[in-house]
Amino acid sequence: MEFRQLGGSGFKVPVLSFGTGTFGGKGELFQAWGGSDVAEAKRLIDICLEAGLNMFDKPPEYISSGGLSEEILGQAIKGRRDQVIISTKATFRTGPGPNDVGSSRHYLMRTCEASLRRLDTDVIDIYHLHGFDPLTPVEETLRALDDLVTAGKVRYIACSNFSGWHLMKSLAISEKYGLARHVAHQVYYSLIGRDYESELMPLALDQKVSAIVWSPLGWGRLTGKLRRGQPLPPVSRLNNQLVIDAGPQVPDQYLYGVVDALDEVSRESGKTIPQIALNWLLNRPSVANVIIGARTEEQLRQNLGAVGWNLTPAQVAKLDAASTVPLAYPYWHQSQFERNPRPV
Repeated sequence: MEFRQLGGSGFKVPVLSFGTGTFGGKGELFQAWGGSDVAEAKRLIDICLEAGLNMFDKPPEYISSGGLSEEILGQAIKGRRDQVIISTKATFRTGPGPNDVGSSRHYLMRTCEASLRRLDTDVIDIYHLHGFDPLTPVEETLRALDDLVTAGKVRYIACSNFSGWHLMKSLAISEKYGLARHVAHQVYYSLIGRDYESELMPLALDQKVSAIVWSPLGWGRLTGKLRRGQPLPPVSRLNNQLVIDAGPQVPDQYLYGVVDALDEVSRESGKTIPQIALNWLLNRPSVANVIIGARTEEQLRQNLGAVGWNLTPAQVAKLDAASTVPLAYPYWHQSQFERNPRPV
């Protein structure tokens, strides 16, 4: 397993991490992903560690999920905490009260302590803000996160789903006051979701903020099971309308065009469609880590097969051409300036 430096820090992470959204499966959204119990979670973690994947990303503890995934992860890594990297999140709503949401000092301190208890650990390796809280001053948020780092409860801070100005403002305030700095940005990025490239990727390269990619298979669309003119497979998160509405929207014809290109590359390379889609991401600028998920051991082993080889330049060009979409303003105009090309 290859390890890459995380942003401007001295910390290295494996190029693949395992998303534990399938652990527990409480609530309609997470039930659609999976429902691994402690025994199954331990087995999946065993397989990951055998392959050199030692980073586990935990979904935010929504009010509907009740912290179950954290509890299962904590039990599954019991006795081997020193072997793993834990990435978890805050900001989203975890209760009905007015202070049960956001990135205030009150919320972050309380939520971090709750995560530490559920995970049965002393420290969280990477602590993300799952979204930007426009009601809380950025100075308050970053001071609270810096205090958590100083107290030894968090090692590195990161953000997720920020726009460019959200991230840049946060970095500027960290620099101004000497506070902990975001070293990573957890982002949606896939062959059928390339918006990240327009502004966030150039920012990441300039400011040394690595990308940790979530939903690299386009919200379950690049599994190789979706085909033009065919019904959805019986077991798919896309059978649930709540899941569809919560994720990225992808026009069918665009999806099928990309899948056609993936099919061609699959025949040439002997690799599966998910492996190709993951490998393409691992060779994109600024990407340090791609989060994979799996309901079963078979799916996990297949996804682990995305590393240890590379697509050819011709295959990358084919996938790039099939997945490219018109840029929004001002990016289409900026791309015409020879000193500001589109990232490749």
